[in-house]
Amino acid sequence: MIDIWTIVRFLHVLGAIIWVGGQLTITVVVLPPVRRLLGLAERTEVLRTVGKRFALITAALFLPTQITTGVLLAWRNGVTWAALAEPGYGRVLAAKLILFTLVMAAATVHGIAQAKHRPAAARAASITALVGSLGVILLATGLVER
Repeated sequence: MIDIWTIVRFLHVLGAIIWVGGQLTITVVVLPPVRRLLGLAERTEVLRTVGKRFALITAALFLPTQITTGVLLAWRNGVTWAALAEPGYGRVLAAKLILFTLVMAAATVHGIAQAKHRPAAARAASITALVGSLGVILLATGLVER
């Protein structure tokens, strides 16, 4: 039977799918042909437009959903600040939260570097965010309900 916690967990996982799936789609599907087929000016415009749209989706939908559902799931599992230091679930969750924060920081650096026309820094930040996101997913697989 589907209860409210199933829906909350579904929304949390859906948000992660949209975020990581979006990063992978842009990196693996969109970027290679855009780099190969478009000139520098067109490529810059397409990638800037895609980046702005992804950032808008992230700010408007992803972050509010992830934070809200994550807090609700932690509350349901009885997680406290002290519990984050405990071995097992608490430490895995703490590591996931720290890595998620670093991913969001890398994504912000990516946006700033793009705006300042620093492609090398933007690329490094983008790769950092993608690898970190995959790490968040890996840590999340270790968080089974207690």
